[in-house]
Amino acid sequence: MDGKNIYMAINMQIDPKLIEMLKTASEFHGHTCPGLALGVVASKVALMNAKRAEDEELVAIVENDACGVDAIQVLTGCTFGKGNLIYKDYGKSVYTFYNRTTGKALRLSVKPETFSEKSRERQTKLFDKIRDGTANDEEIVEHNRQREERIRSILDKGENLFKIEEVEITLPEKARIFNDVICENCGEPVMATKVQGISGKKLCIPCAEKKRYDG
Repeated sequence: MDGKNIYMAINMQIDPKLIEMLKTASEFHGHTCPGLALGVVASKVALMNAKRAEDEELVAIVENDACGVDAIQVLTGCTFGKGNLIYKDYGKSVYTFYNRTTGKALRLSVKPETFSEKSRERQTKLFDKIRDGTANDEEIVEHNRQREERIRSILDKGENLFKIEEVEITLPEKARIFNDVICENCGEPVMATKVQGISGKKLCIPCAEKKRYDG
């Protein structure tokens, strides 16, 4: 179930603002899923305490690279390109939003009891079968139904999905622009701060790694 139908299916007693935010996020992300819905709810909490970032007024620190981060980018204005989306590869459903105007930071972490492990296992199995083309019609219907139920549950629980706490963090640096340096191996421009010195040469990271590997 895609497009308008999925929104009709999950629209029962859900905050209309969240539905609109989910639509906006899915247009950017490419599809609608529970992970995206989680990012929508996190974004709503962030925007209750700050305006959408036109520049770097709001900073998001995300601890995973899953679907929800796309919702955060498009809804809060915290993006990799502007330098106000900071990625930490921890594999955790944790999102911290720092408001440069107020100097306050909110840390959102998904509560352990938020999702049933048993239902997640079943949905993962169904998703894998759909992806590799082995799912039958009944399994596709079951997968879609479970997906809609999880999205609805996430939007319905809202901020109750998260443990929310005000935290102290090190002030993130604002984005900076650096000059390029030409890699002395491949000849391609590379940001000056990423240049590595190997055997007296200024190399980009891939060339430096290859030099170390080849000896």
